[in-house]
Amino acid sequence: MKTRLAPLLGLALAAATLTAVPTTAGAAATAAAAPAAKPGVTVTNGCLRSVPETKGGAPVKICYTIFKPARASAKRRVPMIMHSHGWGGSRTKDPAELRAFTRAGYGVISFDQRGWGESGGKAHVEHPAFEGRDVRALVRLVSRLRWVRQDGRGDPRIGAVGGSYGGGYQFAGAFESLRLRGKPVFDALAPEITWHDLSQSIAPEGVTRTEWALALSAAALPSQALPERVYKALVEGATTGRWPDGSLPGGEDLVAFFAKNGPKWHVDHGRRLTIPVLFGQGTTDTLFPLQQGLANWQRALTKRARRQSIFIGYNGGHVLPAVLPAGVDVTSDPCSRKLAGGDFRALTVKFFDAKLKHRTTRLRGFGRIHLATPASRCTTVRSVAPTRRYAVGSVATTTGPAGAPVAVPVVRGPVRVAGSPYLTAAVTALGVENRAFYGLAVGTSPATARLVQNNVLPLSEPTPVTGVTRRVTLPSVAVDVPAGQTLYLLASATSDTFVTMGSRTPGVVVLDDTVVSLPVVGR
Repeated sequence: MKTRLAPLLGLALAAATLTAVPTTAGAAATAAAAPAAKPGVTVTNGCLRSVPETKGGAPVKICYTIFKPARASAKRRVPMIMHSHGWGGSRTKDPAELRAFTRAGYGVISFDQRGWGESGGKAHVEHPAFEGRDVRALVRLVSRLRWVRQDGRGDPRIGAVGGSYGGGYQFAGAFESLRLRGKPVFDALAPEITWHDLSQSIAPEGVTRTEWALALSAAALPSQALPERVYKALVEGATTGRWPDGSLPGGEDLVAFFAKNGPKWHVDHGRRLTIPVLFGQGTTDTLFPLQQGLANWQRALTKRARRQSIFIGYNGGHVLPAVLPAGVDVTSDPCSRKLAGGDFRALTVKFFDAKLKHRTTRLRGFGRIHLATPASRCTTVRSVAPTRRYAVGSVATTTGPAGAPVAVPVVRGPVRVAGSPYLTAAVTALGVENRAFYGLAVGTSPATARLVQNNVLPLSEPTPVTGVTRRVTLPSVAVDVPAGQTLYLLASATSDTFVTMGSRTPGVVVLDDTVVSLPVVGR
């Protein structure tokens, strides 16, 4: 484990780094102008005081940098974009890193989230009562900038960008404002590689993604950003193989800790965002996989908002090498190129031009889901629901610390699959805590089959079962299976992402009468 921790830490820190002045009611702010690195862009650094960590405690400082673009003034007001960093990161202070936005005529406020950078407090992982209130305090600051376009008192024209943890604050701020004021604080969002349900992201079906649980914990150690109980819980989950839910004597309860920390909690309470959102999600992301972004698209927005939104799936995100089962190594974004002629940031600028400036941009693709394949082609669909069913018979895999993956043919190419597949089967597993991992793979034979986009999902049976019908979610994918190759259902006893999370007792997991439901496009 020690040999793996250094690269994991580096990946966690680099996973997403997108990183905001005057006085606000109820919170004091300090600001100091810094020399502009480029003529026309004014840079201002400062901190405000936000909600204390404990009732009656001292206010927590939240620090920011503001970039005022050329020619912005009280007579020439511009929209603002909020920006923040990924887990383990800090805000952006260099104007060059945000030049695409300031050059396009947007102000930018980049901030250190609670527990990171120069800000104080602890990271509550986008809890509405902490990070949600921090975002609202920053918006109040922006509403007092005379050169920022305002739609009403305390209502600046504002969008938001950021990836991973920098996507989480966007939903925390928007949903908390919706809950308290009846409308989101933002006018448009552009979150990347972020989550819908944090517990299901880090521990689908209660099986911990060990590599990421340890990496996220390690990334927070240098600054002690997390509350101590969360460190304990992440280590508990990585060592016991169970996501901590308070059921173990003396154990922690991350299910309760993360209950409100994401769109799912708000959706479960009947809230939906009414604003346009540009989603960017990694198809090869093994921390917040494609499913998480699609869940936000399907559940976190109203139907009307979806018609004004765009979903982009690109090859990338939180990526670790996929060795067992063997996967692919590809980084590409063909869908942003198709829609905007450039990368996701270029697409974001066009999206904000359309939604914040209400300009005619000729941008298309609204109301659609655009997904990259491993061959770097862009597939566009309206729905990710399965359209075809394939009976594949019995699928058996050994359990325990070892065992080669088993590839069972589903359908021969040519065929295009894009969306969220699943399987149904009668499950027999006679041991205790039996687990197996399932995904889709492509190859000319079972021996050459490779995971489509590096993801597997677990089946977990805590107690012995015989012939019990189960529905097993398979990773969402987009892939063109060419003629001469086959799409396989891949079953494995182990997985790199879930290292040490295999079955607790040796045995066999057998799926009988297995039917794979696939979102087949154009067939």
